[in-house]
Amino acid sequence: MNFWSIYQHGFARVAACTGHTVIADPRANAEAALRQARRCAEEGVAVAVFPELGLTGYSIEDLLLQDVVLDDVERALDTVVAGSADLLTVLVVGAPLRHRNRVYNCAVVVHRGRILGVAPKSYPPNYREFYEKRQIAAGDDERGGTIRIGGEEVPFGTDLLFEARDVPGLVLHAEICEDMWVPVPPSAEAALAGATVLANLSGSPITVGRAEDRRLLCRSASSRCLAAYVYSAAGLGESTTDLSWDGQTMIYENGVLLAETDRFSADDQFAVADVDLDLLRQERLRMGTFDDNRRTHAGRTGDFRRIAFLLDPPAGDLGLRRRVERFPFVPADADRLALDCYEAYNIQVAGLQQRLAAIGNPKVVIGVSGGLDSTHALIVAARAMDRAGRPRSDILAFTLPGFATSDHTKDNAHKLMNSLGVTAAELDITPTARLMLEEMGHPFASGEPVYDVTFENVQAGLRTDYLFRLANQRGGIVLGTGDLSELALGWSTYGVGDQMSHYNVNGGVPKTLMQHLIRWVVASGQFDEETGRTLTAILDTEISPELVPGEEMQSTESKIGPYALHDFTLFHVLRYGFRPSKIAFLAWHAWHDAEAGAWPPGFPEAKRVAYDLAEIRRWLEVFCRRFFAFAQFKRSAMPNGPKVSAGGSLSPRGDWRAPSDGNAAAWLRDLERIDV
Repeated sequence: MNFWSIYQHGFARVAACTGHTVIADPRANAEAALRQARRCAEEGVAVAVFPELGLTGYSIEDLLLQDVVLDDVERALDTVVAGSADLLTVLVVGAPLRHRNRVYNCAVVVHRGRILGVAPKSYPPNYREFYEKRQIAAGDDERGGTIRIGGEEVPFGTDLLFEARDVPGLVLHAEICEDMWVPVPPSAEAALAGATVLANLSGSPITVGRAEDRRLLCRSASSRCLAAYVYSAAGLGESTTDLSWDGQTMIYENGVLLAETDRFSADDQFAVADVDLDLLRQERLRMGTFDDNRRTHAGRTGDFRRIAFLLDPPAGDLGLRRRVERFPFVPADADRLALDCYEAYNIQVAGLQQRLAAIGNPKVVIGVSGGLDSTHALIVAARAMDRAGRPRSDILAFTLPGFATSDHTKDNAHKLMNSLGVTAAELDITPTARLMLEEMGHPFASGEPVYDVTFENVQAGLRTDYLFRLANQRGGIVLGTGDLSELALGWSTYGVGDQMSHYNVNGGVPKTLMQHLIRWVVASGQFDEETGRTLTAILDTEISPELVPGEEMQSTESKIGPYALHDFTLFHVLRYGFRPSKIAFLAWHAWHDAEAGAWPPGFPEAKRVAYDLAEIRRWLEVFCRRFFAFAQFKRSAMPNGPKVSAGGSLSPRGDWRAPSDGNAAAWLRDLERIDV
């Protein structure tokens, strides 16, 4: 395994190409296509898609019926085929071809000196500015046939899938322009039949608003079909008798835009991206209705023809041509992050409001430490009370200082409780903890500085015990504060500890999103200025359980690793089931250079760090051991709480169902493939 090769990690590089067309000059257009093809091959591109009727120009109207043009098309195709002999890249070029008694608008798939097959356009349009049926035959009923090109019979039809035998998951299908705009596109059937990369060769003249329409359709097709959609439209050089052309190219994957190019350019344009074939396969595995839909349409999808080829992809380091979010739970785009925070906060508030209403509107009992998680749970509870028309004094908030609680966090807890107007109290657990340790015969009770797990869990357990008994006494429910990241790592005290509550609003929120939620609450003015100032102060506090006394702050991340890396791993394990070696590859590209790529808005400059491969691998191992071999028994007994992120939840009743007595052996073996 070459760790640095995209093709070793389930990616395939694809390109959408467009350029300056020469009207009715197939020879010139063939040379232009080969010029772009050679550049694609140099960059390790597996599939390159060119515009509709690219060998002649889309806008030549009745010239499509001239023998001299059609003869030249066949010679130009010979040129393309010969020129592809030494190229890595599969070329999908547009050409008008004679077949039986008609001309068909075709996508010709060429690789290493041969034509693999030809897909005709299914639905030539004949409305508004379009008049294609005057020259072009519809190919929607062409299945199972052949066409004669260059003295050979090659597969012809809309039922062709082109499968790379040495790149698992790379299965190509081609459709043409209008085919994308109909209610049931050919690509939809092809995806059900197994296609993962859907190519669209387009002419598509530009009018105001049409570019957005194309984006909508490409994004929708990639999302519904759980596929990559590669789109290339005709550019300058086309006839402007009545229309104009913009040369739009774009690549979508499962609803996400991976690449696009400038429009209205006079130069060659290449949208290049690395499509994640593993991601598409995993999404199809999880979405059982995708295959159910295939069975429903088995009469059409069952007889697709598969044409095999060997790509022989490069094994070296090609880089990675796609954006990898450092924080997959936290988008770097400001508008998207604001929307995510709005939705996440309101999901939590609505969940708690409904639960309280369903069980008779009890009071809410919550422990407030002055840290991020309890702070956020408290402001969720405050808004839930507001929306229910109840006084915030029905929130019974307690700060429960122990042996290592700092004045800073305790002060922040009091300021927050007071500014929100909840019923606030302080309950010092140290006398009870000292008594318990003494009765247990723990060395600490004799004055020895022994700060083991028992010492820590006595404090964590007492806090939760007090909260449950206070809830019994005062007619309330205990509101949990532990987050998704802590659930993943098992970073909580089981049973009578912070693992347990009556309802946990934070169980679906990863640690890396928590700070942004609180920033959004402040920025959007959910509470008054005094509360906002306290929330801002809490954001600057080191994440710590504050259980061990000493001069130096007890840092959670120094013990279990950076939450940034753990959340990165959690997302890709939970949402896509990726291998640790692939996650390490992605993490390196996301994190190895602090100056590269975008950071989420408001992320502190001082915390913009980088991680090398050795550190990424180290913390990946910690994650695998804790997540797969240790923490599941805590998750199997986790309390109710709403799913928040599309990345998934860890509820045993929802997204994640796993044995509590599992092991991490397979994941650790995969980690051994990484040579640091």
